Amino acid sequence: MLRNAKEAKGPWGGWSECGGIVSPILSNVYLHYILDLWFEKKLKKSLRGYAQLIRYADDFVIGCQNKWEAEKILVELKERLRTFCLEVSEEKTRIVEFGRYARERAERREGKAGTVDFLGFTHFCAEGRNGWFVVGRRTSGKKFRAALTAMNDWLRRIRNQVPLKEWWKILGWKLKGHYQYYGITGNGKGIYRFYRKLKWIAYKWWNRRSQMRSGSQADFAKMVWRHPLPLPRIAHSFRVAAT
Repeated sequence: MLRNAKEAKGPWGGWSECGGIVSPILSNVYLHYILDLWFEKKLKKSLRGYAQLIRYADDFVIGCQNKWEAEKILVELKERLRTFCLEVSEEKTRIVEFGRYARERAERREGKAGTVDFLGFTHFCAEGRNGWFVVGRRTSGKKFRAALTAMNDWLRRIRNQVPLKEWWKILGWKLKGHYQYYGITGNGKGIYRFYRKLKWIAYKWWNRRSQMRSGSQADFAKMVWRHPLPLPRIAHSFRVAAT
C-alpha cells in the first residue's frame, strides 16, 4: 500500500491563491484529471496485480498487490505530478506492507504490521471475531490531540463570555459531531477516551470561570448528572475484510 499526502504546490504557486471557498473545488477538479483519470485509464492498465486509488481532496492512498509494482507506481506518480508542477510530500509518502499476509509475516518476525493514517484514522491490520483479517481503525494520534487542543482553546475563550447553560449545550453538539465522524466500528475505545478527556477539560475551565474556584469535582459531577453530556456511540457499523 502506498501512503501519500501531496504538497499543495501547483502552477499558481499554491492552492490558497485560487481564492477562498473556490480553492478546494478547483484543486479537486484539477487532481481529477491529473491523477484520477491518469491512474484509471493509463497506469492501472500497465500493472499485473490489483491496484486501487482512493483519494479525498489532495490526500490519497493507493492499494496494490505487489511490492515491486508499488515501487513502480511511486516512480511514475512523481514523474506525473512533476509534469504539472506538483510534488509529493517526501515526509508523508511511504510504501507500507499491509493486509492479511502482512500481519502473518509480522507475527512470525514477532513484530507488528504497518499502519496507514488517512482521513483522521489510523488503519491497521486486525482480526475479527471469526478469526479472519479485518481492517481496524482508530482515531489517529495527531487528530486526537488536535481535537482536544481545539476544544481546550474554545472552552478557555468561551467560559466567561456566555452563560454556562449556553456553552454547555454547544459542548454537547461538538461531542455529537465528533462521534458522528469518529464513531465507527472498532473505534469505541477512541471516542470514549475522547469523552473522558474532554470532560476533564470541561471541569478545568468550569472551575476557572472567575478568580475564585467555582466548585469541587463532586459539584461538577452533580452538574453533569443533572445536565449530561452525550455519551459515546458508534454511528457507522461496518467491517472491511480481505479477499
